[in-house]
Amino acid sequence: MGIFRRRRQSREEKTAKIVDQVAGGKGFYGRTTRAFMGSENFAQVQQSIGAYKSGGQVQQLLAAGASTVPAVVVSVGDTGKLVNFDPVVNLVVRPTGATGDQVTLQTLVSKLQIPRPGDQVLLLADPANPGGYLYAGVV
Repeated sequence: MGIFRRRRQSREEKTAKIVDQVAGGKGFYGRTTRAFMGSENFAQVQQSIGAYKSGGQVQQLLAAGASTVPAVVVSVGDTGKLVNFDPVVNLVVRPTGATGDQVTLQTLVSKLQIPRPGDQVLLLADPANPGGYLYAGVV
């Protein structure tokens, strides 16, 4: 007789809900985090959460068969942020075939595969930001 029972959320669902509240600065967890951390540190947390979420979005797009664009790394700069011990970097790339157009991305990279200037990487068109790209990894 489970008609009136509420479905219990899994741990992953609860965690995702809390992360969304923190990232948006809404709900109990978002407002509490903002109050304790201050606006500058809270903005850094939001950027880190955004970088983490873009990594998951890239995996979903690749699994769905989205086309990639090859690019060459121009420069890599450290932001000093870590997400699960992986660095968030400022990556400047030049898509292949572009006439000098450089793209700057702040993205999460694997600490085992940090791109270097001159390396070939893959980019995906960002569906949420027309004309923007998401980092898809080293070739």
